[in-house]
Order: sequence, then structure tokens, then C-alpha cells
Amino acid sequence: MLELPFKALADPTRREIILLLKERDLTAGEIAEHFDMSKPSISHHLNALKQALLVTDERKGQHIYYSLNTTVFQEVVKWFFNAAHINEGGSEDVKDK
Repeated sequence: MLELPFKALADPTRREIILLLKERDLTAGEIAEHFDMSKPSISHHLNALKQALLVTDERKGQHIYYSLNTTVFQEVVKWFFNAAHINEGGSEDVKDK
């Protein structure tokens, strides 16, 4: 399950989108304002993040707002830090604090 989120996060533009959405929900147009690329390119990145379940979208009136899926994002971060801990010689039985 974690393959798609890591593949999606391998791209620096997608990581920047995640950081933007960490602050607040945004429309595709608002996200596009932060980049020097076409709106179809932004849409491609948003679709990759949605497929990886890192981002959700919700229609509100005429706009679609994108949100960070914090549940999946927290799971990915937890896995990453647990893997880093194991690679540094820690135990595989890392417990939540």
C-alpha cells in the first residue's frame, strides 16, 4: 500500500503541493499560482497525489478544493521514521509515544 505514496512523494513538485496543503485547503488554481507550470501539469500532479491517497478533493460550489489526507500522510511518515530507526540499529518493535 505504501508504494504509491512514496512514488508520488518522489517528485519535488508534489512534495511542495503537500506542504501547501498542510497549511490549508486550496483549489487547483490557487495551487497553480505557486508554480511556473501549466494548469494541466498541476492537474497531473494532483491526480498522482489523489491516486496515492495523499490528497482528497471536494466540490464546494463552483470550485474543487484539495486537502491533505492526514491519515495516510501520517501513516507514511510513521513508516518512514520506523524504517529509519530500524536501519540505525533500533528494534523493529517501535511503539508509538
